[in-house]
Amino acid sequence: MENQDLDLKRKQLMHRAKYRGFREADLYIGGFAAAHVPQMTPGELTEFEELLGISDHDLYGWIIGTSQPPANVSGPVFEQLQAFNVAEITAPRRG
Repeated sequence: MENQDLDLKRKQLMHRAKYRGFREADLYIGGFAAAHVPQMTPGELTEFEELLGISDHDLYGWIIGTSQPPANVSGPVFEQLQAFNVAEITAPRRG
C-alpha cells in the first residue's frame, strides 16, 4: 500500500473511531485511535478497521470487560485497545 493510501486510510479510521454513536465509545475508541493509528502498520490498520465494523455497544463492552468477546475477536490491536488508559489523554494537564 502506498503512503498516500495509508494516510487516507488512517484519516478515515480516525474519523470512524471518534464518531461511534455514544459518547463513552467516542472518547475511548477515538482516544485510542489518536494515540495509536498514526504508528500502525497496514496489518494493524486492517485489524482496527475490522474492529470498527463491530456494533458500538458490543465492542465497548468487550473493551471495558463487561462482556466477553467471541474467540474471533482477538489480536494485537484488540489487546492494545483493552489495555488503553483513556484517562491519560483526558486528564487535565498540570503546570
